[in-house]
Order: sequence, then structure tokens, then C-alpha cells
Amino acid sequence: MAGPRPRPGILEIDAYVGGKAEASGRSNAAKLSANESPLGPSPRAIEAYRSLADRLHRYPDGGSVRLREALGAATGLEPERIVCGAGSDELISLLLQAYAGPGDEVIHSAHGFLMYRLSTLAVGATPVAAPERDLTTTVDAVLERVTERTRLVFLANPNNPTGTYLPEAEIARLQAALPETTLLVLDAAYKEYVDQPDYVDGTSLARAADNVVVLRTFSKIMGLAALRLGWAYAPPPVIDVLNRVRGPFNVSAAAQEAGVAALGDGAHVARAKAHNDRWRPWLERELEAAGFGVAPGVANFVLLLTNDAGQAADVLRQLEAGGTLARGMAAYGLPHTVRISVGLEHENRRVVELLGATAAEVA
Repeated sequence: MAGPRPRPGILEIDAYVGGKAEASGRSNAAKLSANESPLGPSPRAIEAYRSLADRLHRYPDGGSVRLREALGAATGLEPERIVCGAGSDELISLLLQAYAGPGDEVIHSAHGFLMYRLSTLAVGATPVAAPERDLTTTVDAVLERVTERTRLVFLANPNNPTGTYLPEAEIARLQAALPETTLLVLDAAYKEYVDQPDYVDGTSLARAADNVVVLRTFSKIMGLAALRLGWAYAPPPVIDVLNRVRGPFNVSAAAQEAGVAALGDGAHVARAKAHNDRWRPWLERELEAAGFGVAPGVANFVLLLTNDAGQAADVLRQLEAGGTLARGMAAYGLPHTVRISVGLEHENRRVVELLGATAAEVA
């Protein structure tokens, strides 16, 4: 290669491709490919965003102070142990930038969020995939891959794209068995959708342990995906490190104001939760009745299980032809699956109409 060379690992990265946003020949396709909130953001958040129009020449608060205080008030967590970022993606990258590099290893589950692997490669470290059982992370598989070079373990809980989760006892067992020098990162992007009594997001563990970080986001149930807003709760030394490596104005003023407003509109979040509580189980039942397998998820999407990659491709084509966009999961090592976000009522019913025919054709 002539010219400057990137650091090791960069050219191994396949650029992340998000959920498809447009269907050929259609301007009003139902986008069920990115796990976005079908109800959109809180009206209060929209108004807060608009209120910034005449202040775009001003830099944002570099410490996101009001937002961190609002998060503390909403969650009961200490604002000084919170750092905000441009989505959870930035915080994942910052953690890796700060704690891993060439010669180090980073563990993630085999079908975990792609950015764990891609961001690990970007810092020159080695990603290590722990096999899953029944589309669920297993603590033993993770621990079997821990070595003296393991710097971080990433665990999405619930996981994307499988929708499965680990209970509190297993999370505690994993943390207790990890070396004190290994950082356990619990990504709880879908936390608000989970009702299971044995589920925890990990913040209590992060308060008690020195090597646990919890990631949260405004992109899912809060409906602020376009603004890129996430946050981390962590021990003070980790917060100090993140504040040293992040950009001085890494969260926009519009994102901060919309985030504060969204946190103040609990009724909107409750409506989004109730909508998901109604329609995800409905989608699961109807798709199973059409002859498909469905992973036992607890988030805001359904993972459809087909016979093989060919059938999964047929499902995607059938949906898109009917003006509905879902997402194939081949990049996650699951080529026989299709992830379908929970949409509005008419969108969910359309999915079932389209795939009822598909199931009959390929059964």
C-alpha cells in the first residue's frame, strides 16, 4: 500500500451498516429495521429542540450538567458518576480508547452488538467472541475466554439482535469471577422495555464494584435516535478517565435540552412502554401462527427464525415489496434470521399480512 498506513485492525473493519431506511420506489415505507420508537419523541423534547434555533452559535455545556442532574433525579443515581456521550456508540469507543490497545483482548458475545467488535478493532485490540446457547450469552463461555490480556467484557442486556437477557444472579456471577483489572460493560439500551423480576440493568453493581460500567441511551424508548444521546454510570475513577478522553463539547446543546425534556415526560415513556407491551407479544404470536420460529425476546423487536439464509432473504424481499423494511442479521452471524422492530398498529398488521403469505409459500 502506497501512502500513509492505518494502524493494525482498521482494515479488518467492515463499516457498520444501519437498518435500511428506504424501499425502492416507495416514499412512505414502514421502517422497522432499526428498533426506533414507533411513537417518536416526547412533544416536550420536540419543543425543547426547537427552542435552540436562535442559539446555534453558542457552544453547548461541556459537562452536560443539567442533563446529568435530570438523569440523577429521574433514576436516583449520583450525577457525578454519570458521563454523557453522542450515543452509546461514542461511549463504547471511549472506553476502548482508554482501556484497550494492541496486544489486549476484548470479549463480547457471539451475536452481540456489532460495535463492540468494530470499535475493538479500531483501537488495535483483538475481539474475542464467546459462543451463545439458545441465542443467549452464557457466563461460563465468557469466563472460559478470559486471559491475562482481557481488558474489557461487553454484554448487552437485553441483547441486540437476539432480544434475550441474563438474570441478575448471572450478571453478579460474571462480575465476581472477572479479574479486578477487567472492565465489565453492561449495555442496557433496552432496559425500559423489560419487566422480568430477575432482570437488573447493573447500576447497583456499578455502584458497589470498581470495574463495572452501565451504558444507557435516549435512542430507543425516548425516541431521540437522531440526536445521538447516551450516558454511562460508572465508578468515579472510570468517570474521570472518560472525561479526560472525550471531546470537550461531545454532546450537542439540542441533544442536552431535548434529553432533559424527555426525562420530564414520564407519561410519554409510559405510552411507549404500553404500546410495546401490547404489540410485541401480538407480533410474536401471529408470526408463530404463520409458521415461523421467534426468539424469546424482551426488547422492542422480534427476531424471526427461518429455515436458512435463502428463506430469510425471501422474507426481506416480501416485506420490502409490501412497503415494509426489516433487517437481515447475517452480519451478526445469524443469516437465517430477520429482525423486525415493533411498529405502529397498522405497520405490525401489515407485517403479519405479508409474512402469512411468505410462510405458506416456503413451508
